[in-house]
Amino acid sequence: MKVIADLCVIPIGVGVSVSKEIAICERIFTTAGLKIHLHAYGTNIEGDWDRVFGAVKQCHDALHAAGVARISTSMRFGTRTDRHQTMEDKVRSVEEKLVS
Repeated sequence: MKVIADLCVIPIGVGVSVSKEIAICERIFTTAGLKIHLHAYGTNIEGDWDRVFGAVKQCHDALHAAGVARISTSMRFGTRTDRHQTMEDKVRSVEEKLVS
């Protein structure tokens, strides 16, 4: 099953900047072959359900291995069975309505 997810990983206790830790996760998502879009407060991820959730687990595992003792993650996700839809399709649909 395909899923589109919005993920926000918050490493706790690493200081003000978390970009180093987020880069670890982004590399994992890319290596997993997932389609990703980094944004200011998280990452959109598109791919197979098991691959997406497996990569999120790998992200947590890698951050803990890098010394992050505590991680808070929020995630929203959606699936469809009526048709194939990509992240770009969802954005394009709204943008088309903005100009009409």
